[in-house]
Amino acid sequence: METIYLNQDSLAYWQGKAKRSVVALGCFDGIHKGHQEVIRTASQMSKRKNLSLSVMSFFPHPKEVISNGKKQVNYLMPLFEKEERLRVLGVDTFYIVEFTKEFASLLPAQFIAQYLLNLGIVHAVAGFDFAYGYNGTGHMDRLQKDSFGLIDVTKVEKLEFHGEKISSTCIREKLMRGCVEELPSLLGRPYEVECVWDGNALDILPYYTLPTPGCYRVTLKNQMESIQTKIIVSETVDGLSLTCLSEIPTFMTGRLSIVWLQRMMEEDHYRLSERISLPYF
Repeated sequence: METIYLNQDSLAYWQGKAKRSVVALGCFDGIHKGHQEVIRTASQMSKRKNLSLSVMSFFPHPKEVISNGKKQVNYLMPLFEKEERLRVLGVDTFYIVEFTKEFASLLPAQFIAQYLLNLGIVHAVAGFDFAYGYNGTGHMDRLQKDSFGLIDVTKVEKLEFHGEKISSTCIREKLMRGCVEELPSLLGRPYEVECVWDGNALDILPYYTLPTPGCYRVTLKNQMESIQTKIIVSETVDGLSLTCLSEIPTFMTGRLSIVWLQRMMEEDHYRLSERISLPYF
């Protein structure tokens, strides 16, 4: 898979190298089941038309840019993990569009011309609520018209779980409530974050969101080994910190993943706290 960063400086270069493709459009933060359905639909279209499969995402999150930084988005995954998961899904080209105020000011037709038509896009697939162009006035029902009929369009309807729309916002809200055991139904996998263990502290890599303070049953893993343990998420003056309630083997020093499985009941949390007294990292 080829990853291409698009901005005003690089756009013309990549337009000149573009080949015809089917594109899945969206932010794709977390690549949850709804995102997977959009990408799977685009993949089917690309195979039917014998074209390559592209995914176009936007970074930073539009909400942060449009609000002048007043709205901070709690990201579910950094770009490098998004890239890995898209590679597994069979994507050929991953476009990462730098979302700026200038980009946000493009009229819908300008976005279609510069970022779709001139990049060889012949079929666009997105969720029913995907918006583009100035003030989000472009939407899936007008995309074909904005492209003068040159781009076919497939709109993917919302995916629900227990009557609730599967979305990145929904997942963030569940993390804020500590409901990590519900996330596999939305993500198609347990929620996972990457960190570095230096023998003293677990430091979370940027662009991940931790669940709300509490005690959690987790799996710690690296490329070779994994262990089952419990982690306490605590609130400090510098943000959230992690305490592992068992010793982490020295062979796991370095980069680790934390797989969040279940939040423990408050009484179990307090019982563990009474038995084990460890410094907060």
